[in-house]
Order: sequence, then structure tokens, then C-alpha cells
Amino acid sequence: MTKVLTSRFHLKGEAADIAVYEKHEGYVALAKALKEWQPDQITDEVKKSALRGRGGAGFPTGMKWSFVPKESKRPKYLVCNADESEPGTGKDRDLMRYDPHQLIEGMIISAFALKSHTSYIYIRGEYWFIKEILEKAVAQAYAKGYLGKNIMGSGFDHDMYVHPGAGAYICGEETALLESLEGKRGHPRLKPPFPAVVGLYGGPTVVNNVETLAVVPWIILKGGEWYKALGTEKSGGTKLFTVSGHVNKPGNYEVPMGYPLMDLINNECGGMKGGKLKACIPGGSSVPILNAEECAKMTLDYESAAAVGTMLGSGGVIVMNDTTDIFETTRNVTHFYKHESCGWCTPCREGTRWLYKVFERMHRYEGKAGDVELLYDMADKILGKSFCALGDAAAMPVQSAINKFRADFDRRIKVTLVQIKGASAD
Repeated sequence: MTKVLTSRFHLKGEAADIAVYEKHEGYVALAKALKEWQPDQITDEVKKSALRGRGGAGFPTGMKWSFVPKESKRPKYLVCNADESEPGTGKDRDLMRYDPHQLIEGMIISAFALKSHTSYIYIRGEYWFIKEILEKAVAQAYAKGYLGKNIMGSGFDHDMYVHPGAGAYICGEETALLESLEGKRGHPRLKPPFPAVVGLYGGPTVVNNVETLAVVPWIILKGGEWYKALGTEKSGGTKLFTVSGHVNKPGNYEVPMGYPLMDLINNECGGMKGGKLKACIPGGSSVPILNAEECAKMTLDYESAAAVGTMLGSGGVIVMNDTTDIFETTRNVTHFYKHESCGWCTPCREGTRWLYKVFERMHRYEGKAGDVELLYDMADKILGKSFCALGDAAAMPVQSAINKFRADFDRRIKVTLVQIKGASAD
């Protein structure tokens, strides 16, 4: 199996040192990009690669870059979204911990393509030790002339900064991230205008995920067509998946796009642990859940995920065996989104709170007749009606869990003495 992003992971973190990274093709792609390529050629090559955003939305990366105005009176910015707060996801953490220069090199090349002279890595506040690794790697890149003025004699200048967040899930949403980066409270912005036109400090801005930017050097080195051929026609390349739950070998795995979900579970992760497969969430806690039959049909690409009614999201694969109570897992997810709602809009602020109140009542086996329908209806009142995607992230897991595992919800409804006597009479 071809390893791209994880090809230096066997060095066990030694690639965090720039000298080791350079011995393993480090900064070769940057030299090639700056000396042999024009900015527009880099964007075109990324389009050829069929690289899609690895942060959750899956939007074509090259197309996103092309939305940035070629000429702008304001400075252009590149922002790396390293917030990684989605429950079930931990891939970006390892990319930054074991191979930080891969991300830095990818960002410099991407910034050159965008004609941006300033970039930021917005890192999750809890990743403090990784922030220190990144800052050391950035300092090494400056010392070797890969950052700063006239990089490698090309005439291109670029500065990079590492900025920690403060633990807010909402700052994983790109416009809330930009608000936080500007020193304001992390509330999502109204779109349009989109960040590509009016972003950080009012300038054109591209926000990409760690994994998206880290693969750019490989696209330059090997070519867009090479990278595309690793995956499917519309979902090029490989992708990192964080697998957790009831598997024998949980962890981060890099597989080609289009790889069967069950092969990931059985071959890479050593199969199920403690029971048979009951359910799987393939893209982090915010995407619709799958039952065992759907898991058997799904391959790990955006088109297949949509065909079975879910999304790849951030690549957090949460596997559950037949001992799992889906009501309880959904209650936990709902509690998370209630806690992380920024409170900016009514459907999300009030909807997640009331969802959790009903969940709590049912958790005590005091659910009322019609409570399952009430949960579904409240989720419907949130879905597609909140200011940003956090509302959708709270609503979709509830509705999909009820649709596919209704029995786990129904048994939480309180049965009265009258109902018991009526059932006995029947």
C-alpha cells in the first residue's frame, strides 16, 4: 500500500528535525516549485490531483484556491486549520508531531501559488506540546532560508506564525477561526462574502486543513496525475483515518481513497473486538451513523459515503460492536454539541439544550410517549436552519440514529402500570 503523508512516520518523530527531513526529500518540492513553476501552474496541478479538502467539507482544493482574486489591494493570507476538535479524530495531531516540516513546506508552496506573504497555523489549544514542536520547526525553516525574505533566491517572501486557540470547537469552522485569529470571540461570520474574497483582516484568505496542505509537496514532486491515480476519479490520493472504538488495533491509518470500510476495520485494525459490528460513524461524531449492512457497502471516498447517506467528514472512524447502546452514544454526542454551541443563533443555542433535556429524561427511563418523535422533530428544527454547520452536526447524528436504531430509543420510554396490564390482557 502506497504511503504518502505517513512515509516518514517510521522515523518516529526524527523528521521534526530539519536535517533529517532534508535527507528524506525534504524541501526538494519547494525548490522545484519556486525555480521551475509559476503560481498558476501549481494551482492547476492541484486541480489535476483531484485533491479535496481533508477537514470535512471535501471541497476541491485547487478550485478553492482559484476563487482568490489574482490582484488585490489587501494582503492575501493562508491559514492552516489545525484546530482538530472533532470527537473521534486525531490524524492532524500525528502529522504535526511526527513530520511538521512536511506541513510547513506544503504551506510555503501553497502560499507561493496564492501569492500570499503571510500564513498562520491555528492550532488547537490542547495541543500545547505540538505547538512547541511546530514553533521549533518554523524557527529551523527560517534559519535555513526556507522562510523569510527572498526564499531560496526566488524573490518570494513569506512569514509564518503559529497561533493557539483556546479549546473552542466552534473555531474549527473557518470563519469563526478567522474571528478568533483576529482576537475576537469565535463566532461564525455571515457568508457571503466568503473568506477567499473577504477573510482575515478583510483580505482574501484560503483556509485549509493540515492534511490538505501537507500533501502539496508530494503533488509537486510526483505530479497531480500520479496522486489522483492513488484514489478514485473524483476523490484523488490517499487519506488518513483515525479509527477508534471496538477494534483490536485502533490508531491512524493511511489508505487510498476508495478503500473498503470493512477492509480498514478487518485488515488494518485487526477486526472487531468483543462482539459483532453493530454501527460505525465514518467521519467523526458530526456525520450520520451507519448500520452493519451499510458499512459493508461503503468505500472510503466522498461519492460512496454520500450514496449510503453519510459523509467522510474529518476521517474519524468510530466503530461500535453489538454491546453498544446507540441511545447512549447519541446522548453523549448531543451533550458535546450543546456544550460547544457558541450561542450565536437560536436554533442551535436553544435546540441543542432542549434536545439534551429530552435525552436526559429518557436516560432515566422516564421517557414519555412521543419523546422519540419529539427528538426527531427538534433535530429537524435545527438542521439547515442554524447560522453555521454546528447545528447540522448536532442534528444529523440524532436523526440517523433514530432511523436506524429505533429500538435503542424506544426502550427508554417509561412503561406505566396501565400499559403493562393492557399488554397482559392482550
